[in-house]
Order: sequence, then C-alpha cells, then structure tokens
Amino acid sequence: MVMLIPILIMLPFLVASILTESGYPYFFKMSRIWAKCVLFGMGFYYKVERAEKLDRKKSYMFVANHTSMSDIMLMLAVIDNPFVFVGKMSLAKIPLFGFFYKRTSILVDRSSSKSRMEVFDQAQKRIDRGLSICIFPEGGVPHDESIVLDTFKDGAFRLASEHNLPIVPLIFPDNKTRLSYTFYSGSPGLMRAKMLPPVETVSATGEPIDRKDLREKVRDLIYNELIAFQAKDALKENKLY
Repeated sequence: MVMLIPILIMLPFLVASILTESGYPYFFKMSRIWAKCVLFGMGFYYKVERAEKLDRKKSYMFVANHTSMSDIMLMLAVIDNPFVFVGKMSLAKIPLFGFFYKRTSILVDRSSSKSRMEVFDQAQKRIDRGLSICIFPEGGVPHDESIVLDTFKDGAFRLASEHNLPIVPLIFPDNKTRLSYTFYSGSPGLMRAKMLPPVETVSATGEPIDRKDLREKVRDLIYNELIAFQAKDALKENKLY
C-alpha cells in the first residue's frame, strides 16, 4: 500500500511523463518523490554523506551494495542526477510498479546472451540523452546472510569503460537490517548512505583502465566502507553496554 498509494496519486502525471523521451527527467523527479514517500511511510529516514558534489551535466555509472528491496528507493532518494536502472525482468511483474519499471528501466534477462548485449545499445541511447546508469553489480541479493559483499559481475564496469563513464560507488550499510528479504525481520529507523568520489575509467595518461581492475578496485572501496561501518557500530554498541 505504501508503494502503490503515491503512484496512484501521481498516476496521470507519471503516464504523461513516459509518453516521450524528453519527459523522462520529469518522471525521474516524481520517482524521487515516490521513493521518499515509501521510505518515510515505512518509518525510515535517511542520511547521506557525499565526498563531493557531482556535475549535473555529466553522466555517471552508479553502483552500490545490494541487500534489500529498499536499495531502489534509497538510490532514488539520494541521487540528484537523472539515471535509469539496469535491472532484472522479474521486477516488471510487480503490479503497477512494474508497468512503469519496464518502460523506464533497461531490463536484462541474465540467461540470454542476446538480452545482455542489447543492454549496451539501450544504455548508449540513455547516455546520449545525458542520463546516468545505475547497476547493483552483485547481480542480486546474496542468499547467504553472512556475506558482507558478494562478488561483482562485469556488466557495470564494461558499460562504464566502453562509454567512458566515471563510476560512483555508494554504500548502504543499514538496508539489510531495516528491510531484509527475511520475513518478520527489520525495523523502522535510520538508513545511512555514503557516496564516494567518482572512479575514473581512464588513467592520467588517457589510457583505458582494465575493467577487471576497475571492478576489483570499486568492490574493495565498497567492502572496506561496509567493514568500517560495522566496526563503528560495534564500538558504539559496546559503549552502550
């Protein structure tokens, strides 16, 4: 209900905004309103730490750790630059949400090599329109609850390299605790987000950086921040007791 009510209220404007490509920035603004309504409606409030301000006229590749359905809402809430998600087709089956999702996002069937290749063509069209791209590079939420950060897939880094997009890593340390995929778990409260400086895909000499090196560098940055958050939270909890 919390997801659907804001969509129903804005429905005419949402439909109008997806009729043309030029309407997407307006759709994105309404998506951010929707995301904030969902977060606050579920009792979450967020706090974001930004290493630097992003250029509104520049396209980026946004990546983050993936632990919760709320990752989508938090990403929309904290990023000002209009972007499109690259996501799995199954989300298009969600009532009403899926209607807009499949018309505004780049959908991929990971079991189809043809579908994976089409992502690159669709991404190029969005980038040409001045939009950014967002991918959760783990490819899904890890099934093992003990995994802090799963291995990263190549897609986001191949796209970033081929289109010369700076990669902006984001860290969501609380979403798993607040809204886990485990039933009857979670609680209202703070959702923190940290945005690191963009990672360039070319070296100082202008040479492209190997995408595997990019992948591991970005993963290490996110992993180290997650561990730092855990250590800070553990220290705070010990002080309370």
